[in-house]
Amino acid sequence: MTTALELYDAALDADARLDYVLAGEVLQAGLARWTSASTPGDGGMLDRCGAPTLDIGCGPGRLVAALAGRGVSALGLDISPVAVRLTRARGGRAVRGDVFRRVPREGRWATALLADGNIGIGGDPVRLLARCRELLAPGGAVVVELETPGVATAVAELRLRVDARVSAPFPWAFVSFADVPGLAYRAGLGITEAWTEAGRWFAALNRDSGT
Repeated sequence: MTTALELYDAALDADARLDYVLAGEVLQAGLARWTSASTPGDGGMLDRCGAPTLDIGCGPGRLVAALAGRGVSALGLDISPVAVRLTRARGGRAVRGDVFRRVPREGRWATALLADGNIGIGGDPVRLLARCRELLAPGGAVVVELETPGVATAVAELRLRVDARVSAPFPWAFVSFADVPGLAYRAGLGITEAWTEAGRWFAALNRDSGT
């Protein structure tokens, strides 16, 4: 069966419609938002990114490029070679890699950015947040986008769909804004700020506030 990465790369390459399939229900993914130059709600998130910032799951690089345009040193990290190529084409810096493996400049990042639902990577948000904490310099923070407070935190098996092709399942987490303080605490982080913008929900989790 086709992997999710293969379908994701194909959709990015062709600028095709990409859908999630969750428990038989088809949900439109945010590909248009990811490939746009900017998206409402990005501004406040970018304002809180210090230099250097690691954008985990950077996709086609809109946030890396936006940070570079602000003069903020940033690096995109993504398992997708197409995403890395598109980020570089926008003038951003990006490398192909897995956040749970060796990452450049470990322990020296001012900000680890988890935008566009990327708190869901790997299906274990506590493990992901703890890994982000390892990547941060003293005083650093994870800037994370979350689901609205009314959405239940859950781990699900997702599939990607492009046209008639459907990928093999992969684990993904959906994290409610209401639950992030407890998850952050378990990962050794403390929530220092929370905000909403353009219908989106965000939090800043400090490396040194959870212990």
